[in-house]
Amino acid sequence: MQGDVLAGFTVGLTVIPQGIAYAVVSGYGLYSSFIGCFVYMLFGSCKDVTIGPTAIMSIMTHEYLKALDCGEGETVGPTQVAVMLTFITGIVILLATVLRIGFLVTFIGRTVISAFTSAAAVTIATSQIKGLLGLSFEAEGFIQTWKAIFQHISETRYQDAVLGIVCCIALLLLKSMRELNAAKPREGDSTKQRILKKAIFFVSVGRNAIIVIISTGIAYGLRESEPFKITGDITAGFPKVSVPSFSVTCNNGTEDLDFTEIASRVSIGLFILPLIAVIENIAIASAFAGGKAIDATQEMLALGLCNVTGSFFQSIPTTGSFSRTAVNATSGVKTQAGGLTTGLLVILALLFLTPAFKYIPKASLSAVIICAVIFMIEYHDVLPIWRTYKLDQVPYSYGVVQFSANNNNNSVPLWTTFLLCVFWALEWGILVGALVNICVLLYLQATPDVVVSLRETSEGGSSGLVVVQPTLGLIARSQKIAFANMRGHVRTSLLALIPNLEEISLPADPLAQVVVQDTPSVGNSPQPLLSHEHGEWCHSCIYS
Repeated sequence: MQGDVLAGFTVGLTVIPQGIAYAVVSGYGLYSSFIGCFVYMLFGSCKDVTIGPTAIMSIMTHEYLKALDCGEGETVGPTQVAVMLTFITGIVILLATVLRIGFLVTFIGRTVISAFTSAAAVTIATSQIKGLLGLSFEAEGFIQTWKAIFQHISETRYQDAVLGIVCCIALLLLKSMRELNAAKPREGDSTKQRILKKAIFFVSVGRNAIIVIISTGIAYGLRESEPFKITGDITAGFPKVSVPSFSVTCNNGTEDLDFTEIASRVSIGLFILPLIAVIENIAIASAFAGGKAIDATQEMLALGLCNVTGSFFQSIPTTGSFSRTAVNATSGVKTQAGGLTTGLLVILALLFLTPAFKYIPKASLSAVIICAVIFMIEYHDVLPIWRTYKLDQVPYSYGVVQFSANNNNNSVPLWTTFLLCVFWALEWGILVGALVNICVLLYLQATPDVVVSLRETSEGGSSGLVVVQPTLGLIARSQKIAFANMRGHVRTSLLALIPNLEEISLPADPLAQVVVQDTPSVGNSPQPLLSHEHGEWCHSCIYS
């Protein structure tokens, strides 16, 4: 219980400034930071996961709110629409849970998720440069935003820029403190050393709150001269509990939009938001499961209930937060009850601290967001793919020949998703990336790598056999339709690789004998699917 209280308090110090910061992105945030804690505590399956606003969900909510702009720059009913999106997100997730179609998420692929996350991080960081420098302009999209930044760079408010840059440096330094060897707990530490290292840990994980409090104090002390752009008035108190509205009014009350019209303008966003929420949450739960299998159905149920319930408390769409989940885990949380402390801390902040939120400088909030999302850029996924591509160009030697048309297949969906998300739109980027990934999977199934080698005898001499091994043949269970497409590829590969080939005999379903076992093997080596007798080189090819 002590560990849960401590972890919940620590996460609360993180989620409050993040919730305020994400409100800058989406228009809301803090109201979304407490109800998910309570619901997930009851229905969630992973003790470390914390539910609340995230950078990706905030930026996507903001994009769909902009899509409902209905005249002269006026955005229609943002509060009602954001809450409606939360309700629909929860309902769609619950329907997917009941219909058990969550398995479709597996077709998106790790590289697509990585590219989407990185693109979202780049997009969010770009959107916050304006606040960091104190600029004022309206722009949409990655290119247009950077174009506007350079056009208005001469209008930079040096006070905001200095504060924002200093906040960024301080946040990065505080984050790195707990990574120092001297700050890591060791056996044999004295009481003073343990206390000091614990203090360093709390300062590091609570860095967002510390920076926001200090910058707010500075802004309040200098409020007469108004050197910084500040957040302004924030509605105080507990959110009003109400049923989500499915119609809004815009253009000063002259135009009413019903649910059908709203849905047509938001379009695929009604399905993209639930999809992203599920992907994020399951990925985070898997990462912190400690190697144990997670109950994906239970996670989807919990997430759906979090959003449906949150919509009655004016919440934006929520999902698991990687940064806060990491803080929760390292703080020693024992059960999901840690969310109780986090939720109560957020409620106390809403009830008693909102007057102080008025003086929070926008530059400091931009710094908090930028320093949070830059670590979401998964550059480590690009390097292995590039190295793999380079190595795949090296031909096999020592009597082994490889026919491969599959080099660097992972990079295709990765770069497709990343570029489309950055330069077009996040939702279309992940959809097209998922389709490309499925096409790559089908292509790999139909055109496996084919390795041909001479089998040696135990004495080291030639056995008179040629071994042909399609590498994908043992990865998936046999499907006659899939193999019908594969056979032509294997035949073409053999003709290209083996000179003087006179006969190839391919039975209708050569994998039927190995379908019982996922990976049949001889010793520690995969069992070859093709074995060929040959004379001078190879006169016939038959399946063994």
